[in-house]
Amino acid sequence: MSPVVRRKEERFALPGKYLLLILTLICIFLMLLTFGTSIFEKPLNTSLGYVVVPFQEGISRAGEWLSNRSEELAQIRVLLEENARLKEQVASLTEENTLLQQDKYELNELRALMELDEQYGEYKKTGARIIARDPGNWYTSFDIDKGTEDGIEEDMNVIAGGGLVGRVTAVGPNWARVTAIISDNSNVSAMTLVSGDNLIVSGDLKMMADGVISFSKLVDSKDVVVEGDKIVTSDISDKYLPNILIGYIHTINQDNNNLTKSGYITPAVDFEHLSEVLVITDKKQTIASPMENE
Repeated sequence: MSPVVRRKEERFALPGKYLLLILTLICIFLMLLTFGTSIFEKPLNTSLGYVVVPFQEGISRAGEWLSNRSEELAQIRVLLEENARLKEQVASLTEENTLLQQDKYELNELRALMELDEQYGEYKKTGARIIARDPGNWYTSFDIDKGTEDGIEEDMNVIAGGGLVGRVTAVGPNWARVTAIISDNSNVSAMTLVSGDNLIVSGDLKMMADGVISFSKLVDSKDVVVEGDKIVTSDISDKYLPNILIGYIHTINQDNNNLTKSGYITPAVDFEHLSEVLVITDKKQTIASPMENE
């Protein structure tokens, strides 16, 4: 063996007595460590208890809070879904209620028209629905869904709600225009039902704000006409069939000439709410012509 290798082995060689000493010290250290652990175990556990237990309690409380929040969120989700379902039910019931109210309104309208049909049973009539009207609060002029294809002609009388609405003034294939008696340019030859005295009923939109229209040229020499008396279309009218109710005397005044009277009439028809009407297909000219030929 070379001298260099021998010197390296001698340099790293550890004498046996030192090795024994090191092992002895290690054994003593382990014995002391074991003995010390048993002595300090209780204080160590106590110290750890002060640190670990609060930490564990905090984690437990946090977990409990998160669990409660999770349950609350689940309940809120269920409530929101239930609320959405209830809103849908309310919307559906509201729509159904609206339709029922509309059906009830239309049923009442139809009943009124049936009663009106029976009241004027001597005339031929056809029902029509209002499809358009002029702007404003009142049905002064409006269109219906019947026309020449349905036998509608100009000057046919239109009734609704217990009385006279107006007359047809224009006609198309499937529509017709009706001008109401409350229009400013409307004049109707009328008479009092109680005495048969003649008068002229004129449309007056300004007075319709008070629910009345005007009348004039009433000859009531015997002073028998009073407020509340019925006014109907007269036999001498050239456009309107006779004895159709127009309205009721609201106010009556003596004119300055002391020969005639004037005042206001409450129309029998509610001109603010119209949807269905009856068109009398018999015309005054048609009915009057046989009499004229005789």
